[in-house]
Parts: sequence; C-alpha cells; structure tokens
Amino acid sequence: MTGAKRGRSFVSAQQVAELAGVSRSAVSRTFTEGASVSEATRERVLEAAQSLGYHVNHLARGLINESSGIVCLIAGDVATPYQSRMLDAISRRLQAINQVAMLINTSGDGESVAKALRQTLNYRAQATIVLSGAPPAALIETCVASGQHVILINRDDPVTGPENIVVDNVAAAGEAFHMLRRAGCSRIAVVSSLAGTPSIVGREEAFRQAAAAEGLEVTVARTGPTAYASGYEAARQLLARSDRPDAAFCVTDLLACGFLDGARTEFGMAVPDELCVVGFDDIEQAGWASYGLTTFRQPIDQMADHIIAKLAAGEPGVSAPTITTFPVTPVWRRTVRPK
Repeated sequence: MTGAKRGRSFVSAQQVAELAGVSRSAVSRTFTEGASVSEATRERVLEAAQSLGYHVNHLARGLINESSGIVCLIAGDVATPYQSRMLDAISRRLQAINQVAMLINTSGDGESVAKALRQTLNYRAQATIVLSGAPPAALIETCVASGQHVILINRDDPVTGPENIVVDNVAAAGEAFHMLRRAGCSRIAVVSSLAGTPSIVGREEAFRQAAAAEGLEVTVARTGPTAYASGYEAARQLLARSDRPDAAFCVTDLLACGFLDGARTEFGMAVPDELCVVGFDDIEQAGWASYGLTTFRQPIDQMADHIIAKLAAGEPGVSAPTITTFPVTPVWRRTVRPK
C-alpha cells in the first residue's frame, strides 16, 4: 500500500482521492514530476494529502519501476577526516539529485565488504560506490551484471564493469621525495600503515622508487592501522635511533599529525629545522596552527562531481575497466624548509 504511516496504519492514495473528490490516477499524477494535472486538481489533492498526513512511498514506487533510487556507499573508518569528507561530499550531491544514500559501514576487510555488497543486491540498489575495503572480483561482477553502476574510489582492481576513480599517487609521492631533497634532507623515512590498501601501497612504493632512482634507501615504518596513534608510535620508534631520520613522508595526514606530535612531545624536535614532514590528503587538521602540515590535496569536490555526473549519465555498459585519474595539488605550509 502506498502512503504515509499514521499511528499503526497507512494512509493510501485512494483515501486521498476520495477526500479530494478526484480519481486515484489524479493523485498519482499530482505526485509525479512532469505529469499533467490541472492546478485546481493539484491544490485539492495536496490539501487532502496534508490533512491525512499522506506521503508518497518512493521506495515502493521505485521497485515497481525497477528504479529504487538507492545508492550504496560502502566505507570503513568513517570517522577519519578524509573518509568523512568524501562521504559528506558524495551524500550531499546525491540528495541534490533526489537519490537516497545508504551507508554501509564496514571494517575494511574483505569479508565485511563482501557482505555489504550482497546487501546492496538485496535492496536493489541502482549504484554502489566503494570508498574502502577489498571486494572480491566475482562479487563486483555480480553487482554489475545485476544492473548496478559500481564505482571504486582509489582502488586498482582489474575487474570488468566498474569504474575506478583514482588520484595520481605516483606523481605526488615523487614530488614529495623531491620536496624533502630540496630541503637538504638525506635520511628519509616513510611512515605507512598495515592497511595494505592500493592507495597506501602505491604511495609508499612510488616514494621508495623515487628515492632509489637517486641512490637513496628509505626506512619504512608500519606500526599499525592508518591512524594518529600509528604515526605517533612510528615517531617513537624511528626517532629513538642513533641514525634517526631528518625527514618523513607520511602516506596520510592522520599519520603525519601523530608523527609530528610524537617528534615534538617525545623528543623535543624542532620542525622543520631538525625534521621535515610531508603528508597526504590535506585534511582539515593539516591546516591547524599546531600542525601547519605541508601536504597534497586530494580534489574531493571534483571527484564527487565526476561520480554524480557518471551516475546521472545512465546505465553503464559492461566493458573493460575504466580508470579516471585526478591530479593532486601540493600545499606548502611550515613542516618543510623553504626550497
């Protein structure tokens, strides 16, 4: 039954039609954008609907038309600054085009993401956007075959069907290395994590390769998940050494904030005089006065606009993997000595 819930019962479109003195189809046309209905009939229907507390059940209508209007957002670590910014940007844009965002919060492991993707099939989602985790290739292909538009953010899965939205980690990591070298740094560390996601691994490997090209070997610290505490612990371990680094590339800003606090609190180091630090993401905290972190900005708004444009364009065809790469922008602050 289509309608809004009043107490323990639902108000139907037929009840609205009877109160307004019009046909059931006139009620349907009134609540269908672009449908033909006279202004007098519209006013009578809307007045009756307001009196009865009636609202269209868009979910039921969408399922009848095989168009649920649901877009699933699959994400882990939703409390982290970068992830919350991305979720905010995408969900606000979905609301603006009358799509319903359904967040499925996962722990980021393959099992939980696989379960989440199965839920999108149960709810007949029109599209699924995977912000984190490692969905099995076969399950992604099942979602695409069911008619879903699947978009993967910052992943490199060679799966037929979904679209991949990535940032240029290789170029950014290479530029980060040269930033630190121009500042005169020679004992350089990479502060990474145990997450093992394509973006984390890609930044770490690209930085190591840039260093190797100049004959330098970098130390890599992975002390835990991609979190503030892991960055702090990395500082405790790396900076206690007799050959402690004079610079660090942190693969996310959250790690960098922890690393900076560890360096200052545990060792009293002066930044950037004794230690230079570069982050990645340009989260809000990177610009706080206590950090002033030199970092790389991901173009979240542009990425979100691109995703919405793709969803609005209609049903995707099943084809070879499509990858759209966005450049990142260096943001100079106070944690690297002037060039």
